[in-house]
Amino acid sequence: MPTHSETRQLPYSAQQMYDLVADVGSYPEFLPWTAAARIRSNQDFGDHRVMDADLVISFKVFRERFTSRVVLWPDVLKIDTEYLDGPFKHMMSNWQFEDREGGCTVHFHVDFEFRNAILQKIIGVVFNEAMQRVVKAFEKRADALYGAKA
Repeated sequence: MPTHSETRQLPYSAQQMYDLVADVGSYPEFLPWTAAARIRSNQDFGDHRVMDADLVISFKVFRERFTSRVVLWPDVLKIDTEYLDGPFKHMMSNWQFEDREGGCTVHFHVDFEFRNAILQKIIGVVFNEAMQRVVKAFEKRADALYGAKA
């Protein structure tokens, strides 16, 4: 299964970056290959929130909907995502945000495998580049929302 982990230092607060990643409904506005997003449910459990969300991914001739469960941990600025239904055999991702002087540190990890062998082969060739584009899209979105600091 392809996995990708990345750590970035950004000039924004950990709370700002957490809020940006937690806003799943806005993903089609800026995230590559994301054609649509719909929040199916959103439950507050006090120390965490659980959202079930549908995303439509579109890549070349493939267009697939998948459902994931997004667990938001606001007190520790962590987001965990697990796959529920769609084109994957397996998918999970984690985000962790930590304040530091002058901004924050963002940790991202994803692990997935498509059911469709052809799509898995296509994405396997460009997987690391694709994940870097995804992380970069979040950075660009932060710049647009919060303005790059000089």
